[in-house]
Amino acid sequence: MLIAATHAYAQGGDFTTGTPAADGKTNEGGVVFINPGTPVLRDNEINSQPVPRLPDGHVDLTGPWVGGGAIADIERDGGLKAGELPLLPWAKELRDKRKSQDDPYTACMPMGPLRTNPYPWKLVMSYTSKGLTHIFILHELMDDGVHRTVFMDGRKHPAGMIPSWVGHSIGRWDGDALVVDTVGFNDKFWFDRRGTPHTDQLHIVERYTRPNYGTLVNDVTLEDPGALAHPVTLQFKSRLMRPDRETGSGDLMEFVCNENNQYGSAGGFRPGTGAGNGEAPK
Repeated sequence: MLIAATHAYAQGGDFTTGTPAADGKTNEGGVVFINPGTPVLRDNEINSQPVPRLPDGHVDLTGPWVGGGAIADIERDGGLKAGELPLLPWAKELRDKRKSQDDPYTACMPMGPLRTNPYPWKLVMSYTSKGLTHIFILHELMDDGVHRTVFMDGRKHPAGMIPSWVGHSIGRWDGDALVVDTVGFNDKFWFDRRGTPHTDQLHIVERYTRPNYGTLVNDVTLEDPGALAHPVTLQFKSRLMRPDRETGSGDLMEFVCNENNQYGSAGGFRPGTGAGNGEAPK
């Protein structure tokens, strides 16, 4: 189910515009993947309301959003032409050797930042008597329970960080833009299913803006002297999810995927067999 959703949209439809595959399914190697069809605002609704603001006057970026990151190929998904991502020779060679089935995410490991799938995500603002102190970036399905914490209290990146899947993020407002600076990554996650690598020298700066009611834009600068010949800028766009998804709200649903486990295995579900879906195992 986890891999199915990503593949169905990346190859059979466009979830950022709400366009599914023709029959809602994708067939890869004899396995049928089902398009989950998360609804987003229609084109004629994008400017249907003014951009909302938080009580402190800043633009409300909370969401829930759909899309806004890389899936199959960060170079293409980020708006670059083929060959424009300035990978060093070793990094390009490694990317070209990798196979999507070896993606750490297929073993329920975190995706890391800048990846997404057809399920919604939100920015959750945490306020205290001192004002906005934290922003939590939460995904319904993307990173198997791992969330990003953006510290908004003026702190700096600490010295001697332990490398991690999502790094250490500090944020600030620049007018109506939220700027998030992240360092301290490990080198384990892939940027995309294609296998685009990075090193622990990776530095990501994101600039989130909301140009209209239904769109969130993330302008991203990647700097990684270990894997990139020079810094590069990408752009990702998310669409606001319609508030009519089953429960009538934008709440994120629960998903559990333990390391090296298979979704639904505890209930007897085996992909491609029908077992666990009211049918006898084949």
